[in-house]
Amino acid sequence: MNPQKAPAFLSKICDRADLARQLAHLPRPWVFTNGVFDVLHRGHVMYLAQARELGASLIVALNTDASVKRLGKGDDRPLNAEADRAVVMAGQGAVSLVTWFDDDTPVQILGEIRPDILVKGGDYDMAKLPETALIESWGGRALALPFVQGYSTTKLVQRIRAS
Repeated sequence: MNPQKAPAFLSKICDRADLARQLAHLPRPWVFTNGVFDVLHRGHVMYLAQARELGASLIVALNTDASVKRLGKGDDRPLNAEADRAVVMAGQGAVSLVTWFDDDTPVQILGEIRPDILVKGGDYDMAKLPETALIESWGGRALALPFVQGYSTTKLVQRIRAS
């Protein structure tokens, strides 16, 4: 490996200004998910793999650092900055494209991307999410994938702090 050359997987990271151009190269159907993904763990990896199996491409929109602060996950969150979280996410084989959103919900970016499938974690009631109505408005589907029990970033951080 040439130490001067960036790893190829970094090309999966896409800012919003370049989103339309990058999406044009992805095969459909597109699966979309979003989240903080602060400290990647087994539950996240299983979730991402399951999401990718639903389509040809998996698009992940990460909450910006500012939007994570607004989510109320704690004053010290995110633990990893958005650029670092994007690199870790892009390194996942299941992931096709990584971008960010700064809004409190992913409704705006969902409307820009118009994926075929929206996937969320099992703790969401899909019927109550505005994202579900939006994606269904163009014929897409919204699904909740089951949690891998025992894995959560919040619980992991608590366990680290306790030790």
